[in-house]
Amino acid sequence: MATRSSGLGGLEGNRKVGRLAPVRRTSTVDLIAERLREAVVDGSLPPGTVLGEAELAYQLGVSRGPLREAMQRLTAEGLLVIPRRRGLAVKTMTPEDVRDIHWLRATIEPELGRRLLTLPAAERRTVLAELGTEVKRMQRALRRDDARALGDAYLDFHRVLASWGGSVRLARMLATLLIETRLCTFSMFEHFEVHRDLVPEHVAFVEALAADDGERFGILVRAHLEAEVRRLLAEPEDAKEDDTDRLLAETPDEPQPLDRLDLPEGL
Repeated sequence: MATRSSGLGGLEGNRKVGRLAPVRRTSTVDLIAERLREAVVDGSLPPGTVLGEAELAYQLGVSRGPLREAMQRLTAEGLLVIPRRRGLAVKTMTPEDVRDIHWLRATIEPELGRRLLTLPAAERRTVLAELGTEVKRMQRALRRDDARALGDAYLDFHRVLASWGGSVRLARMLATLLIETRLCTFSMFEHFEVHRDLVPEHVAFVEALAADDGERFGILVRAHLEAEVRRLLAEPEDAKEDDTDRLLAETPDEPQPLDRLDLPEGL
């Protein structure tokens, strides 16, 4: 499970996104939507899972009204779809989705890096420290051969990038794209997997930003995302050739029960 919030909640907490995000009271719908996003990210709700309102409402301990609104929100984000039968289901990504998601990220993230370099010096030092913290998490996970921890730190690295980019719109878009990136992994592979070279790649990202080299940062990010597309869409026979470069973790084949929401008083 991700160590930070998997959606916009993680971007709108203690730090205002780009110093523009308003402070607002979290609603029951917000909390339900965030729990569903987290369940998609950690694999508790695998691609293709049909979501039954009554069962989910019972598991989460909420009424069906706010649950339905939260599910509609995730449908608008593209994380849930309407299958041929009734109800909503977690989206299963296609090869076309894989290409589109990574193309969008390759457009947005270099721009976010460029904007980071326009921040005042003190703020640049802060964001570099936060990005460095996520790289250290990735390094610790790699030493333990912990695929899940490495993948979660990877997502959090890019969430930090989004949260300092100065645009609520871009932060919102990237938050969804990162969840879709995880869905691509679950959709294309039998197991959850990440590549060991994520760590040196992200060390290089931080070094480029520390050197105030936005052009190099953009080149590195685009190369990383292009490589991810090739890996996700590789034929099974080709993928086996680089087994030593991959870390694997088991993922559930069936949807897992969700923990009951601990709603604050007054919600």
